[in-house]
Amino acid sequence: MYDLIIIGSGPAGLSAAVYAKRAGLKVLVLEKNPMSGGQVLNTYEVDNYLGLPGINGFDLGMKFREHADKMGAEFMEAEVAGVETDTELSESGEKGHVVKTDKGDFPTKTLLIATGASYAKLGIPGEEELAGMGVSYCATCDGAFFKNRVAAVVGGGDVAAEDAVFLARICKKVYLVHRRDELRAAKILQDKVKELPNIEILWNTVAEAIQGEGHVTGMEIRNVVSGEKSSLAVDGVFIAVGIRPNSEVFQGIAECDGNGYLIAGEDCATTVPGIYAAGDIRKKNLRQVITAVADGANAIAGIQNYLL
Repeated sequence: MYDLIIIGSGPAGLSAAVYAKRAGLKVLVLEKNPMSGGQVLNTYEVDNYLGLPGINGFDLGMKFREHADKMGAEFMEAEVAGVETDTELSESGEKGHVVKTDKGDFPTKTLLIATGASYAKLGIPGEEELAGMGVSYCATCDGAFFKNRVAAVVGGGDVAAEDAVFLARICKKVYLVHRRDELRAAKILQDKVKELPNIEILWNTVAEAIQGEGHVTGMEIRNVVSGEKSSLAVDGVFIAVGIRPNSEVFQGIAECDGNGYLIAGEDCATTVPGIYAAGDIRKKNLRQVITAVADGANAIAGIQNYLL
């Protein structure tokens, strides 16, 4: 029996593993992918992680995993199929949870869900090849690399509008590429977009390909009304067409908001005793590497109190 099972080994899960081992807990980390690190592995450069400006995202993810390995955390590559909560785990009547995986079932006193979230993709040529080399899904993460340059934001919702406004403070020019003739964003955000002189909205327009070798140099676009195709010279493409938490397996176990994010406070405790959520899967305002790492530490503090 484990004191704690952590599902997911991105920054939140690895931070929690380090703090759990420091607390003397018997911990198992389950990761469905062959490599730990989460989304940060696909980030070319991380410029805002304290003390390590400009570090390669892959290298940062590997450092996190090395730290957890050095602390003696146990890892297993396995895919979680479900969780049985409030289950009797021993003859003494002690209760906990059972994590069901393709490698077997594992009983634990507490559970930390750190499976993160996934950005929706456009699925166009150049998107995967240039990810981290001018293609980004997070303006607050990567916007600073495009100071005084030209960027495009693809999308029409709140996040796309917020990204365009954010980038307009940094970039020389921002194109907002939207497939419809009106934005879906809140009226106040639409007003902000339209009042900024360096934002140009390309209505009824879709992105068909991202151009460049080694870095983004442009984007092929098409007007859906006229059918006209053209090329847009840009240094960066920010894709803001949606993000979804990786919480499908946990729906119905702990309370989620309308978008599927697990509801948990700063102590990362969910609505189910002994189950915690950390990182991008948790409902919160800011999703960054540093906030995920902080979640991991906060979760273990809460778990220690719960076990005591």
